[in-house]
Amino acid sequence: MEDTLQLKAYAKINLGLDVVRKREDGYHEVRMIMQTVKLFDKLTFRLLNEDTIRIKTNLGFLPIDENNLVYKAVRLLKETYHVKKGMEIDLFKCIPVAAGMAGGSTDCAAALVGASRLFDLRLNRQKLMELGIKLGADVPYCILRGTALSEGIGEILTPLPAIPDCYILIAKPSISVSTKYVYEHLDANGLTKHPDIDGMITSIKEGNLKGITARMENVLESVTIPKYPVIEEIKLCMKENGAENSLMSGSGPTVFSIFKTKADAERTRDMIRTKKLASQIYVVKPFNQNI
Repeated sequence: MEDTLQLKAYAKINLGLDVVRKREDGYHEVRMIMQTVKLFDKLTFRLLNEDTIRIKTNLGFLPIDENNLVYKAVRLLKETYHVKKGMEIDLFKCIPVAAGMAGGSTDCAAALVGASRLFDLRLNRQKLMELGIKLGADVPYCILRGTALSEGIGEILTPLPAIPDCYILIAKPSISVSTKYVYEHLDANGLTKHPDIDGMITSIKEGNLKGITARMENVLESVTIPKYPVIEEIKLCMKENGAENSLMSGSGPTVFSIFKTKADAERTRDMIRTKKLASQIYVVKPFNQNI
């Protein structure tokens, strides 16, 4: 049985994000097109003979106790399956924090996968996804990965074909946005315009990049952009420099755009850097499990 394991936890973007309604229980019902991208954190797991969970990380401001989703994931498996062994996790973060890219959720997903293997629980992906929803709405998707339609509160997932090859420019301005604030200030039941999620699904199935980018829309921008105008500034800079389209991911503040060529993506990256519009900037490609 192995006692050390290293996994990559990949970030996601939302190619489309619609909020269908606010439910009576306070949750928001969503329809989103999720896409994994080749930007990742690295997690190294070590099995311990003592009954404890220890986390180390390269970012001093991250919690390393029971407030960390990685800790919660390992603890959930230990409690559910009465595991007496412990685990040490070294978490190396590259994905921007509190940025609308599911950084915490994807680390949590990797922790479920890693702990399941090292504890020799042999849980399949479906079971891990069922456990994941207890820890966060995006966790099941981060276990599934690739291109997918996400519905309900995020737990109903339908895998979709991989999107056409392209380059994705990701830019996170040096601000943090509270997901709670964004959803609390969204008039979900008063939205008059909704993204064409069905049209985007058709374009994905047809392999039509133009059809996908033409339908990129995120209703949460209606809350976040008025409060943080730099998001719109980054979006415009991207579009003016050859992006097929640009959009805020999740509840923000990260903005991404899709380019056909690496040269255009890198040139725009350099311009955003020169203008000091963003603190973390990456050019990446989509990630799909069938690639």
